[in-house]
Amino acid sequence: MGVSLHIHGAAGTVTGSCFRLTTPNGDLLVDCGLFQGPKSVRALNYRSFPFDAPAIGAVLLTHAHIDHTGLFPKLALAGFRGKAWTTEPSRALLEWLLPDAGAIQEVEVERLNRRNSRRGEPHVAPIYARVDAEASLALLHVARYDKWFEPLKGVRARLRNAGHILGSAFIEMEIDAGPRPVLLVFSGDLGPREKALQLDPSTPNDCDILLLESTYGNRPRRHLTAAERRALLGRELTAGLTAGGNIIIPVFAVERTQEILDDIAALKREGLVAAAPVFLDSPLAGRITEVFRRHQASLEPAADGTVFDATGFRLTETVEQSKAIGRIHGGAIILAGSGMCDAGRVKHHLMNHLWRPDSTVLFVGYQAPGTLGAFIRDGTPRVRIHGEEVNVKARIRSIDAYSGHADRDELIAWAQGLLPTLGSAVLVHGEPDAALELADGLAAAGLDRERISVPTLDQSFDLSFRDGRWQAEPSQAVAPPRLTRSQATAPRDWHNDYAAALLDLREALRGENDDRKRQALLDEVRRLIASRSAGRRAVPPGGSAAQSLDLGQGSPAPGP
Repeated sequence: MGVSLHIHGAAGTVTGSCFRLTTPNGDLLVDCGLFQGPKSVRALNYRSFPFDAPAIGAVLLTHAHIDHTGLFPKLALAGFRGKAWTTEPSRALLEWLLPDAGAIQEVEVERLNRRNSRRGEPHVAPIYARVDAEASLALLHVARYDKWFEPLKGVRARLRNAGHILGSAFIEMEIDAGPRPVLLVFSGDLGPREKALQLDPSTPNDCDILLLESTYGNRPRRHLTAAERRALLGRELTAGLTAGGNIIIPVFAVERTQEILDDIAALKREGLVAAAPVFLDSPLAGRITEVFRRHQASLEPAADGTVFDATGFRLTETVEQSKAIGRIHGGAIILAGSGMCDAGRVKHHLMNHLWRPDSTVLFVGYQAPGTLGAFIRDGTPRVRIHGEEVNVKARIRSIDAYSGHADRDELIAWAQGLLPTLGSAVLVHGEPDAALELADGLAAAGLDRERISVPTLDQSFDLSFRDGRWQAEPSQAVAPPRLTRSQATAPRDWHNDYAAALLDLREALRGENDDRKRQALLDEVRRLIASRSAGRRAVPPGGSAAQSLDLGQGSPAPGP
């Protein structure tokens, strides 16, 4: 039996990272992440794994972000009983992140099922519950940075600093095979140079097969010093406070929250922003901030020697405290999750502030296509939140100074030393344009373009030894696609268009100047629906989540 590689996530998209290696002594996974973005993509979270979970002998987790770990509790529920290896800081983060992901699932499913009851549609179950996530934590084991260990017989691995978030790692791996071991590198998510709080990524050793992320494979960025980054944030905060309303900053609980808090504290120390109250409206982010404090020795000191001074903010724990913030209509800075606005308390703050012209929504992180945050950032005039229409009148601002990902030039520079002996590069964790442009960049840097693959979801590669090196060759056996390329890469799906059509219909009705014309428009819509009704099928009793549709724009509720 040979060695093969299977791409079960982060293909044509930046979420759902999951890569399976089949070896003579068993299978192992690198990452087991949640799919995010349009509902047609998120529907994959509810389907069965495309492999036998009990047959997985080990799991290696590159870092704690949910798009790399969020399906691990589901893997445990499906029968995985091996060991999962990650760094000590990542394990500490996952003790909070995975149970929180389960709790979010329960809350969102409860909300969806109330709507389904009113519609007469079947109830759905969460992917997993908080208790399931808590149980899966017992399977996590700590691997030290830069120390080789054996997750499976005949497989050696070590985790090395990736500079992405606290505890992040790329993985170097050796698999016994003939005529010599296969050498692989899984980049995970690589941080940029001079990133806030994190050391620069380590340099990888030579390998045969490289799986390289391509999130920003088509984007060189202007590199800012820490002082320039803070000055940019300070200007945005000052302008937002001057406008008179509150500033809403959607943040990820891990790393982005801590970076923003650290920079706001520095700006206040230097007298560069007003002494406005800062609220962290995320109990999870508050707990994650405490994990950062416990691991200060792993963080990069600031130029003045300060190591992570996230002070001077007010943490809101309870729902009542969160609602109290909603009664403040100006002069406050509110950080709330989730970072893409698809869940969490930020949605309530957006409902309270998006329609206010004096309010500011400041985006400081990546917004995946199809998420509520992406629609707001890209200028959608109206959105639906929790089933209600909200006009977007607030100041919408975005700064690209806190990216956790290396850009195109940094990715190529990190991989440059591997290219002379590299057998194959497999570009993952990127949208198609980003991956293809990174492929062109690697080719220009000296790697034969034929050695570069941009895989589709569930594509498999057989590893073969040719021309003195191991190479990844597309397998002749093709699995039925769980998602078409167009579904995986579309920035929006029909669920998003449905929500937009409802808003457009309401606006068209408002634009007519009498009830007769409004009725005529509705009759025209009904005639079109009636002409297509013969092809419709009702949802059968006991239908699945894929048949029970939550049609609110940007909602993370389960279902397609």
